[in-house]
Amino acid sequence: MDTIASLFSFITYPVSWIIVQFHQVYGAVFGADSGWAWGLSIVSLVILIRICLIPLFVKQIKSTRGMQALQPKMKAIQERYKNDKQRQSEEMMKLYKETGTNPLSSCLPILAQSPFFFALYHVLSSIANGTTIGVIDKPLLESARNAHIFGAPLASKFMDSADKVASLNASIVDVRIVTAVMIVMMSFSQFYTQRQLMQKNVDLSVKTPFMQQQKMLMYIFPLIFAVMGINFPVGVLVYWLTTNVWTMGQQMYVISQNPTPGSKAQDQYLTRLVKHVGSHGQIKGRGKKKIVAAIVAKGPDRNDNERKFITTLAKQGLAAQADGSVIKSSETTADADAASGGAAKRQQPKRQSKSQRQSPPPGKPSTKK
Repeated sequence: MDTIASLFSFITYPVSWIIVQFHQVYGAVFGADSGWAWGLSIVSLVILIRICLIPLFVKQIKSTRGMQALQPKMKAIQERYKNDKQRQSEEMMKLYKETGTNPLSSCLPILAQSPFFFALYHVLSSIANGTTIGVIDKPLLESARNAHIFGAPLASKFMDSADKVASLNASIVDVRIVTAVMIVMMSFSQFYTQRQLMQKNVDLSVKTPFMQQQKMLMYIFPLIFAVMGINFPVGVLVYWLTTNVWTMGQQMYVISQNPTPGSKAQDQYLTRLVKHVGSHGQIKGRGKKKIVAAIVAKGPDRNDNERKFITTLAKQGLAAQADGSVIKSSETTADADAASGGAAKRQQPKRQSKSQRQSPPPGKPSTKK
C-alpha cells in the first residue's frame, strides 16, 4: 500500500494544503490538537472532492443505464459470434459507438478519487512515522499526532503493534475497537449501497449476466474493504466511511427522483407521482415533467410500470401530454356517453307473442274474417 501511495506523492501537497485550511477553521472551534478538528477536516476534504465529482457521477448513471439497456443486444452478439472472438469484439465496439455508451464510464468516479485517497494515505503514513509532508510542518505534525478520535490516533492502524500505538499516546485496545467498528460500518455501507441498487433500481423485465455480476459485487466489495481496512490508518477509514455514506445518500436520492425504467423504484416513483397529480391537479417540477414526457414519447414501447401510470391517470379522467404536463381528459366521459347512447339506440323492442302480433292495435278495426 505504501508503494502504491508513493506513486501519487505529486498530489500530496494540494491534499495536505486543503486539510490544513479546513483544520484552521475547525481548530478555532474545537482546538488545534482536537481529533474533531482533524477528523472533520478529512470529512470536509471528502465532501469537497465528491461535490467536484458530481458531473462524473451523472455520467456514471447514464453509462450504467445504457449498459443495462444494451445487455440483450450484447447477449445476441455473443451468441451469434461465439466462435469468432474478433468479430464479436468488433460488433461490441460498433454497438458502443452507435449508442454512445462507454463501459469504463461507470468506473470514472472511483478512478477520479483514487489519487486523493492514496495521497491522503501517504500523508497519514508520514504523520505516523513522524515525517513532515506537503504543507504539514513540525508544529502541525505534532498536532496531528496528538489528535485522537474516540481514543484512537488518526495515524494508527488495526495491525499496528502495541509499542507503535503507545508512541502515539494511545492504547492498542482503543485503536482496535475504533478501527474494527469503522471497518464494519464501512463494509456495511458499501453492501447496503449495492443491495439498494440491485433490489430497487434494476430493470426486472430484463434478465442478463450483468445483473448476476452486480449481485456478486454486492458481496465481494464489502469483503475487500474489510480485508484492506485493517491496513488503513484511522484517518483513511474516516475518509472511506464518509465517501461510502455520501455515495449511499447520493444514490438514494437518484433512485428516488430518477429511477431506472422498469425497476421497482420506478413503480414506486410513478405511484407517488399519481398521488401528487391527484392532490395538485397538475405536475409540478421540471424533473417530473421530463420523466412524464419521456413516458409519453415511448408510446407502445412503454414498460409495465409506465402503462400502469398512464392507465391510472386515465381512470382519474386525466391524460399525460407530450410536454410532460397533465390535463383533464374528455375522452373517458365521451366514450362513456357514446357507449350509453349507442346502447339506447341498439335497444330492441320487447318480443311479442303470436296472438299479440295478430291482434290489431286499440282503435283499429280487425281485418280478420
